[in-house]
Amino acid sequence: MKLTTINPTTGAPLRSYPMFSRARVESALARSHAAFGPWAGRGFPARARHMMALSGLLQSRSEALSRLATLEMGKPIAESRAEVAKCRTVCAYYARHAQRFLAPEHPAGVPRGARVVYEPMGPVLAVMPWNFPFWQVIRAAVPALMAGNTVLLKHAANVTGCALALERLFRAAGFPRGVFQVLVIPVERTQELVADPRISGVTLTGSTEAGRIVAAAAGAALKKGVYELGGSDPYLILRDADIARAAAVCARARLGNSGQSCIAGKRFIVVRSVQARFERAFAAEVAAWRAGPPLEPDSRIGPLARRDLRDKLHRQVQASVRRGARVVLGGRVPPGPGNFYPPTILTGVRPGMPAYDEELFGPVASVIGVRDEAEAIAVANDTPYGLGAAVFTRSRRIAARVAARLTAGAVFANDFVRSDPTLPFGGTKQSGYGRELGPHGIREFTQVKSLCLG
Repeated sequence: MKLTTINPTTGAPLRSYPMFSRARVESALARSHAAFGPWAGRGFPARARHMMALSGLLQSRSEALSRLATLEMGKPIAESRAEVAKCRTVCAYYARHAQRFLAPEHPAGVPRGARVVYEPMGPVLAVMPWNFPFWQVIRAAVPALMAGNTVLLKHAANVTGCALALERLFRAAGFPRGVFQVLVIPVERTQELVADPRISGVTLTGSTEAGRIVAAAAGAALKKGVYELGGSDPYLILRDADIARAAAVCARARLGNSGQSCIAGKRFIVVRSVQARFERAFAAEVAAWRAGPPLEPDSRIGPLARRDLRDKLHRQVQASVRRGARVVLGGRVPPGPGNFYPPTILTGVRPGMPAYDEELFGPVASVIGVRDEAEAIAVANDTPYGLGAAVFTRSRRIAARVAARLTAGAVFANDFVRSDPTLPFGGTKQSGYGRELGPHGIREFTQVKSLCLG
């Protein structure tokens, strides 16, 4: 049985890959389990040397990796290059700081001779999505590996080439055989892997639906998991906002990665006294983003990664319009090959519309008018998701007040929400639980042990 990757720009096949047999998966599990003890025993300095070698390879092979990501999932080439560069930062960050983050602790008030230590768990299964085919893997795998665990990657089928390229990079960086491996398997076999006693923990980035399935399997097996799931991030534009800046930032927040990001701004909640000004400025900013073949350097929006994703997005737009939303910009499927969808703005969005109630995974923005700050906060929290949020105001005091009332894993003021290696990243509610990145991220896949040695 084979899977074939498809170029989303042209619809043409890229390459076919054989699915792993059960025997090959069993061999990979056995290698990961056997590699764990020796890898954990190498210590932080040795692991850091491999990690810095990986960072160097990400730099030297950046152009080939970037092109591969663009071919497989349609990301504009400039964004692919930025993604690969960001991967380097997380490698260097944990190479420098992992030992300190996991150093033994002596909490205040503990008995004499007692301390808390962080120990690796074992093989970690990483189930990763296609939208950031390198970054999502690296940000999960690097801290897990620096903590002394081994990693098995089940990547999205449409970026299988990216997955195997990562495996080659880890081997070229000197990571021992079995420490980082890719499994090319159908998604239906993921639950079997979770249940395998050699798997110690699970990390998944993907849809809320996928998270529920994998988390249920992990829960049944009593295994720890970290889940970064869907989002419908609210951006609150208050009456004292700098409208020009807000419009520019919101366009970037909505259209980056062609709108295919869990952490993208999706619902733009605007106080009505400035709504008309914001909509004019926002439409001008969004219209300036050129859609085109993603390998062309001036293309800022590429195709959606798969045809079914574009079809779903258009159905959500059409359903919202039928229920009363108005199209400010876009909203029509363009002719020609590929999975392109135009930058689109819907206004007059209300509860009961997909543009209000659901995650829109593509370049479609929902504008929601509200009376005041209090209603803006209520609408922002009126969602099953809670990944990120942003507030636009000239007052730091107001920004702090509003941020404290928003249910989200991260809140930014006058800027777009994004992950950073130094800060914990993750969601609340149906956006998942657990944290990646920062000191919190590396501790997620460790065993916390209390030692009382007298």
